Amino acid sequence: MKDKRILYVSSEVVPYLAENEVSLMSYDVPKMINDQGGQIRIFMPRYGNINERRHQLHEVIRLSGMNLVVNDLDMPLIIKVASIPKERIQVYFIDNEEYFKRKATFADEEGVMYPDNDERAIFFAKGVVETVKKLNWVPDIIHVHGWMAAMLPVYMKHYYKNEALFSDTKIVTSVYSQSFDGTLDVGMINKVRFDGIPYEAISELEVPNYENIIKTTIRNSDAVIIASEGLSPSLTKFIESSNKPFLPLKHKEEFAVAYTEFYNNMLL
Repeated sequence: MKDKRILYVSSEVVPYLAENEVSLMSYDVPKMINDQGGQIRIFMPRYGNINERRHQLHEVIRLSGMNLVVNDLDMPLIIKVASIPKERIQVYFIDNEEYFKRKATFADEEGVMYPDNDERAIFFAKGVVETVKKLNWVPDIIHVHGWMAAMLPVYMKHYYKNEALFSDTKIVTSVYSQSFDGTLDVGMINKVRFDGIPYEAISELEVPNYENIIKTTIRNSDAVIIASEGLSPSLTKFIESSNKPFLPLKHKEEFAVAYTEFYNNMLL
């Protein structure tokens, strides 16, 4: 993987958030590629419960300052950056006062999902792509982890489809069983269609529950990695019938070799 450029886009990454399947793999996989001599960048949302002082986040003025349109509203984009200690890995944080200032990730202290999680996901996807454009850093592969990052393949394949910068970039999505109850805002599909995304690319978002959001991500990805045990039978069947290359679940002691071979054989 030497000198290959891989962009990791994740809902959660350790050490900035608590350990779970998504946050651990969103650290372990980039570290593995970094150790192999690959060039990597990691993007995640700058949730309000991330301790900026402890993790030494700082704003990148030259990357901040643009407005992104979400559902016909201009939302300012703020970019912050930090380095994972000892690993020489840079993490970029997508921030916005309206969407990410609150002191939690996806739900309030009562466990109720934030009503604008759909807009946060749209903003995050656009923010990542616009920042990578400003960096003029062309990834060979984009690897997506977690449902908050799930709109990135959709926007890459449609909203940004004419960007020459990404003409050879491939997208792989890791699918986890970690989910949420209920649905995101039922108007989500209209907010995505506002950006000119065709209905057939996002039809599952008519009911934006966890499984349908992940199906939408798979539909717009080039390849899939199964990253959890216990995926629902319907999600497993969707992956198997998608005609996308997919990697079955690999446990920690074997994922390094398997992921590297999958990148090389199916995406590069």
